[in-house]
Amino acid sequence: MSSTLPTAEALRDALGGLLDGLPPTQAAQAVERLIANYRGTTPTDAPVLRDRSDVAAYAAYRMPATFEAVRSALAALRDAAPDWVPATHTDIGGGTGAASWAVAEAWQGETPGPDGDPGPRTTVLDWAEPALALGRELAAASGAPALRAARWQRARISASLRIESTDLVTISYVLKELTESDRTAVIDEAARAASAVVVVEPGTPDGYARVIAARDRLIAAGLTVAAPCPHSAACPIVPGSDWCHFAARVSRSSLHRQVKGGSLPYEDEKFSYVAATRFPVTSVTPVTARIVRRPQIRKGLVLLDLCAADETLTRETVTKRRGALYKASRDAEWGDPWPPPGEQE
Repeated sequence: MSSTLPTAEALRDALGGLLDGLPPTQAAQAVERLIANYRGTTPTDAPVLRDRSDVAAYAAYRMPATFEAVRSALAALRDAAPDWVPATHTDIGGGTGAASWAVAEAWQGETPGPDGDPGPRTTVLDWAEPALALGRELAAASGAPALRAARWQRARISASLRIESTDLVTISYVLKELTESDRTAVIDEAARAASAVVVVEPGTPDGYARVIAARDRLIAAGLTVAAPCPHSAACPIVPGSDWCHFAARVSRSSLHRQVKGGSLPYEDEKFSYVAATRFPVTSVTPVTARIVRRPQIRKGLVLLDLCAADETLTRETVTKRRGALYKASRDAEWGDPWPPPGEQE
């Protein structure tokens, strides 16, 4: 098979055959049960994904959204450190490998390793063997050398976890499944072992709270926040008053439409994240602020809610009289740095 980029479209194609032979109603019921489990109190002594039908249904439903969220977080990390290329990657609690697809896409064709492998050498750790097995199948069908060469290992994601030193660790949509003590231990282990750590959680108040707790642990371990925050000081959001999150657009499959209803061909995945590094970021234009809400476009002006490098939350009004910056503000998106590179006043 020829080498192809592990894009969102390639992932959807790979997922397309998963539900063959599984009645649509059964698939939808499996997804609804698993969503209820994830939203409720999830047991930490057994995998949530029990068998292949669970894994296939949930992967078809959730992998594209997880891929897009992690992809967005990695894009911010790459903007902050454009010259850094990870040779190795460990995906903690990676399940069927959505984050690993995003990592393979981000650095596909860049060959940091002495063996010439295209893209980072990935190890996926998870305790659900059915998820790992299906992840292997999807990776084999991907056409992406980095994914096809990935290692899939069963491991309990808990305080007992130990990982080899690695360039990049991703932890996406995992922390809710863990006890508070296990969360702390897993983040500390990632910080000990990695040069860069990316944590992604749902864009909900409790997801944001888990990200902030992880951010605090990473900073305490000596890492520096690369994104989304323009600083490594305390988050300026007053606890309980608001939460920091972003959105990634996801094409909706027929299973999405069946479970959620509605007719739109897409939905927005809300997520919170932090990317932190043990090396200095080398962006040509450091981020002085980041847009933390969807820009509000009005007649002759744009309102931007910003988290700034001076550790404040501000609202900036960009009017027509600001010329090129006004034009840039009309194209700005939620999560973008501000001002854009090359558009400083």
